[in-house]
Amino acid sequence: MQNKTHKLSIGILAGGKSSRMGENKALLKIGKDRVIDRLTKELGSFSELIISAAKKGEYESLGFRTVYDETKEIGPIEGIRAVLKAAKEEYVFICAADMPNITADFVRALSHFISSDNDCYVICDEDHIQPLCAIYKKSVLPVVEELIANGQYRLRMIFDKVNTKYIPIGMLNFSKKTVKNINTKDEYIEALKPFVFAVSGPSDSGKTGLIVKLINEFINENMSVCVLKHDGHDSLSDKSGSDTERFYEAGAVVSSAFSDSGSIMHRREETDLKTMLSRLSDADNPPDFIIVEGMKNSDIPKIEIVRKGVSEKPVCPPDYVICIATDFLSPHDYEGYEICNLNDEKEIFLRLKKYFLKGFYNETDKNN
Repeated sequence: MQNKTHKLSIGILAGGKSSRMGENKALLKIGKDRVIDRLTKELGSFSELIISAAKKGEYESLGFRTVYDETKEIGPIEGIRAVLKAAKEEYVFICAADMPNITADFVRALSHFISSDNDCYVICDEDHIQPLCAIYKKSVLPVVEELIANGQYRLRMIFDKVNTKYIPIGMLNFSKKTVKNINTKDEYIEALKPFVFAVSGPSDSGKTGLIVKLINEFINENMSVCVLKHDGHDSLSDKSGSDTERFYEAGAVVSSAFSDSGSIMHRREETDLKTMLSRLSDADNPPDFIIVEGMKNSDIPKIEIVRKGVSEKPVCPPDYVICIATDFLSPHDYEGYEICNLNDEKEIFLRLKKYFLKGFYNETDKNN
């Protein structure tokens, strides 16, 4: 692997038909940003960024150069041709506009493999090669144009005609999630995961009990769930006086107990909610949902518990509240809030599904 850093042009192919998704995949939202916005934010700092589109009208407002298909309906090879023709740098990283997890660090890591020996540098894993997550040398353009002229549109044919290096993604120390794209509604839902929400309320309001009930609801629907407990008192031990607690308090960087059935770990490092969520989200198999206990002042979506004898009214702004779980308020007591029965975990669970799955939620589920 070479250590030299090469200047790169970036090409984002956004001209796909999205026939399986039924809507433009580049304009789907992941969190607060559209996929195309995520990519341009990440990759806009390279030497230049070019967007390949099927036609005018959708991407010009982003402020980057846009090129358009000359030969219609032949697939991504036309986008590769248009980007290579327009690029000013010798090497061009090309990705599809439905790959929301591509980062600048990933592209830089891939660029370290550039040498004088090869023309294309293609990411692969044990199952697939990724021709739309690859670096192309600009000199490959005549090969691409010849294939198009001959009616040969399969991207692998490019690699058969030039010197190509296939690079396992593990060699870059990135997970397969980095290069995963979105083709279907189910894949879109997977890209949105993990869904994160908090269960908030004052002490003794029943947060832990509600979370336990909701975990059972997730399990019943074959969903995985992770719980993060925010402890404002730095009381990190599960059991007072345990060996792991004693080791940790003695100064160990990590103190862990484990068995065949599970483990408990304390880690001596500063952290925050954003860091914890990032670690879980970036895992190869992130949970479907992450529940945070507490954090009533955070801006993540939350269920707020309002319980008789403990709290009198909601304190979280409605913009951040999925629903109020209460044992005494009625829907007419607080306009702007959804009100659920604190003792009806199934009602609360359905509210969560409607909130996070939106158009994917089937109203008939409420009868199941």
